Amino acid sequence: MPASLPPGLPIIPDRPDGPDDGGHGTGHTRTPFPMSESDFEAAVSDALDHIPAELARTMNNVAIFIEDDYIPQPGEDPDTVLLGLYEGVPLTERDSWWDAGSLPDRITIYREPILEICESREDVIEEVTVTVVHEIAHHFGISDERLHELGWG
Repeated sequence: MPASLPPGLPIIPDRPDGPDDGGHGTGHTRTPFPMSESDFEAAVSDALDHIPAELARTMNNVAIFIEDDYIPQPGEDPDTVLLGLYEGVPLTERDSWWDAGSLPDRITIYREPILEICESREDVIEEVTVTVVHEIAHHFGISDERLHELGWG
């Protein structure tokens, strides 16, 4: 798996030199690793199961989702690719009023980009685990810079 593709960060894929884009219409030249949605969901579930119980118990008002692909928002580079995304208020930034009617934080794991950078089932499991840990770390207020320092970039 290419080490140059950090999980959870915007990735701008290289544009192909020719018209062949792997049939995706996205500029990607790799064929995604074939994995069913249910197997991918199981990989995410397994990654969540490996979060230490003490840490999992401290997660507060967060929901985990799996989607096929990230859709760039208006103003973003239309070629932005994400492996995962944390949306919410980190635990370190919540005040005593935060729980009053707040929607859950949202962690989304994007299936297609992960499968596009992986060459084997083991690669998928590793990348899903790194991405899940990375996004959960954001829930705890850990920055991308610190995650890179810790090897979870």
